[in-house]
Order: sequence, then structure tokens, then C-alpha cells
Amino acid sequence: MAKYESGLRGNFDEFLHRLDNGILHGSASASFEGGSNYKSGDVRCAVRVYERYSMIGSNRVSLNITLVGNGDDLFLSAITSGGSQAVFFKINTFGEESFLDCVIKIAEAYK
Repeated sequence: MAKYESGLRGNFDEFLHRLDNGILHGSASASFEGGSNYKSGDVRCAVRVYERYSMIGSNRVSLNITLVGNGDDLFLSAITSGGSQAVFFKINTFGEESFLDCVIKIAEAYK
């Protein structure tokens, strides 16, 4: 598992669109697996799950994105998993870290 969290300021829909496009176009094997949206008053929450093939680990890696917004205050949590072939412990997390790097670049550029 690899994790990145960050507070940002900006437009919820615009940033979510940038994340979606950047993740899906950041890898030829990336796919959108599912998502959920919630809104209560000014607070919004979007959950997204993506997958991609990791050549390093010869397996698929998942990425879970949670974006919470209250006006232009945004909070992003991104967590990857599945990047190891070991049975009892993780020996290779390069695929997870690489997938997460895509999100970090998008978020840092948006800041």
C-alpha cells in the first residue's frame, strides 16, 4: 500500500476531471473500475477506483481516490494496493508507487 493525502484549493469538478483524465491517460492499461458521488449542502465527496497493469510486478494495481470539497477547500486521499505477488508480505511495491506518482504530479501541478 502507498498513500498520498493533500489539502488543496480550487474547483471540485475541475480538479476531479483533471485527476480522471490524468490517471486514465497516464497509462495505456489504466481503467476506471467504479465510483460514487455524495453531496450534502456545500460538502461534496467523490470516490473513484482505477486499475492498471504493472509490468514490474506482472499484476494489476488498484488506486482509490477520495476527493472531499467544501466550497473551494479540497482534500484528496489516494491509496494504491495490489502491487505484490508475495503470499505473506509485500516484496515489490514499485507498481503501487508508480501509480501513485501519477496522482501526486497532478495534485502538485494543480496547487
